Amino acid sequence: MKVLLVEDDKSLGESLEEFLKLKEIDVVWIHDERKLPHLIKIYAFDVIILDLILNFSRGEDLITYIRNENIKAPILILTAKSELSSKEECFTKGADDYLVKPFDPKELYLRILALSKRKQIESQIQMGDIVINIDSKTILKNNKEIKLSKTAWELLILLVKRRGEILDTDTILNYVWGGKAVGDEVVRTYIKELRKILPANSIITYKGRGYKLS
Repeated sequence: MKVLLVEDDKSLGESLEEFLKLKEIDVVWIHDERKLPHLIKIYAFDVIILDLILNFSRGEDLITYIRNENIKAPILILTAKSELSSKEECFTKGADDYLVKPFDPKELYLRILALSKRKQIESQIQMGDIVINIDSKTILKNNKEIKLSKTAWELLILLVKRRGEILDTDTILNYVWGGKAVGDEVVRTYIKELRKILPANSIITYKGRGYKLS
């Protein structure tokens, strides 16, 4: 699971990042919310955790921005604002959950899990004679399991999550390799691995633009 944490309190941000990583959640934490527009375009986040009281923007306005960009990831508000009017504004703008500070990190973790299950992605997807089971992390072809490398699986999940969208190489590299120094050729290698398994023409190449799962 990949989570974006927008929190300008560096002490709280660091502790939450450490706690969630221990729970095997991949956290991208930013304390400068001006980085958000770039990040939501290159990553496919499962949940966005958003503080309301930030240095350069109102968190409420960022909810509107995220939804206007057609980002479907659930938004969990994490704030010291406890007024009902604040909650009403956030939910009206498109937030999915609201947690008031101070809070128990375990409760935050449970809410993240609950929100991630709301995402519009089937747990089982069929493509021709291929069945992809997201929950069990398995691929069956004619009822026989196909072995897939961890990296190829991560790439496949990204394509499934963003099915119908053209994903550029930078988005793929950031999601699968976390920004490590690997090049376009590596992406092409794993796309080739997936093409050997999936039905013909499932992955479409857009020269100079990226790849799309049809």
